Amino acid sequence: MASMGYEAARRLEAGNPKGGAGSRTAHGHGHGHGRTAHNMSSSSLRKKSDLSLLSKVRCGLLRTILTNLQEIFLGTKLFILFPAVPLAIAANYLHFGRAWLFALSLLGLTPLAERVSFLTEQIAYYTGPTVGGLLNATCGNATELIIALFALHRGKIEVVKCSLVGSILSNLLLVLGSSLFLGGIANLHKEQSFDRKQADVNTGLLLLGALCHILLLAFEHAVSSGEQAPDAAPRLWLSRACSIVMLLAYVAYLFFQLKTHRQLFESEEEEDDDTDDAVAQDEAVIGFPSALAWLLGMTAVIAILSEYVVATIEAASDSWGISVSFISIILLPIVGNAAEHAGAIIFAFKNKLDITLGVSLGSATQISMFVVPLSVIVAWIMGIKMDLDLELLETGSLFMAILITAFTLQDGTSHYLKGLVPLLCYLAIGACFFVSKSPAKTNAYGRLILSSIPTH
Repeated sequence: MASMGYEAARRLEAGNPKGGAGSRTAHGHGHGHGRTAHNMSSSSLRKKSDLSLLSKVRCGLLRTILTNLQEIFLGTKLFILFPAVPLAIAANYLHFGRAWLFALSLLGLTPLAERVSFLTEQIAYYTGPTVGGLLNATCGNATELIIALFALHRGKIEVVKCSLVGSILSNLLLVLGSSLFLGGIANLHKEQSFDRKQADVNTGLLLLGALCHILLLAFEHAVSSGEQAPDAAPRLWLSRACSIVMLLAYVAYLFFQLKTHRQLFESEEEEDDDTDDAVAQDEAVIGFPSALAWLLGMTAVIAILSEYVVATIEAASDSWGISVSFISIILLPIVGNAAEHAGAIIFAFKNKLDITLGVSLGSATQISMFVVPLSVIVAWIMGIKMDLDLELLETGSLFMAILITAFTLQDGTSHYLKGLVPLLCYLAIGACFFVSKSPAKTNAYGRLILSSIPTH
């Protein structure tokens, strides 16, 4: 236990809370641990902890524990949302309204997602860039993955599909669009440019994922038109085969990102006197055992809140008078990724579009090529019949979002109008799902699901 938070305690005893010049060599990593755009974006919502009061605590063990607690809970600008976590748990046990439980759980997931990014970065200081990059590749969208797994466990396949498609649409249109638009407004007299190489890699993978969904839609059309016998088994096997192809592509993407072309994805940390929006660290502020324990603990709490979200989504739909598909596609991604989205916009303001693109495109690629096919494979293992067929409306929206993103980023420069177009496209898609009325469907166990229909 004494080793937990050793580095932060060592800085306190040295009288240097902010770290000194020699801190780069404390672990031999320095900036070499390879901070990704995702980490950089999350760091924009962090704030420096004032450890001066804790330095007066004489007991070393107590000082270490208090230091860890302060770094975890007060080291983020989203600390004001942490009370939503115990409130959500209390609302569950005290049997408050299920719509309240849904709302509190969503709010509680926001700071937890940012803290998971912080903890994976802390672990990367000790494990090096490769293991840290793998952690970021699997934990970067931990909230979406955990929600998808709980929804699968309950047989809510449509919630899984809609929430994952919504995350991709949110990153490609809402995050990227708002970032480019606001960044263009803030930098009217500056040329905004970015490296197209990373964007080309991500859009290529996104098009591969879209192709797999289109194949399922075309296959479904062929079946319904009488060209083949209406059998669900071939559609399932095609989905599983495409999912394996997508996962292989994602593994190749990780090898490309972490080994052969790492320089394309590492964000350069420019020295800036005005660092209030981003806390750049040269060393870990939490010890490795502590960071690992906190990461496991945060993941467990995310799992609890995700279970609440999945269990109460229909109740929230009935209470608010909006469809489950709108909540899954629009509300869940916006609230669940609020911290990451805010960071992307902040760096667009600072004319650092490479970080912004790394956040939006990287997260969309991770959802499309890892979380979506993994959900299909996990459902296969669980005996649940989940496929890649997203229906016509969802598939069309996804494909057009990828095309719009590719055309927006084709020349390596940006201005506010390039951001306004994707943003307006997202508003149009949101309006479409807001007024849509989904027919009744059956879940993985054959039970009837009545999709919530707006009452307005």
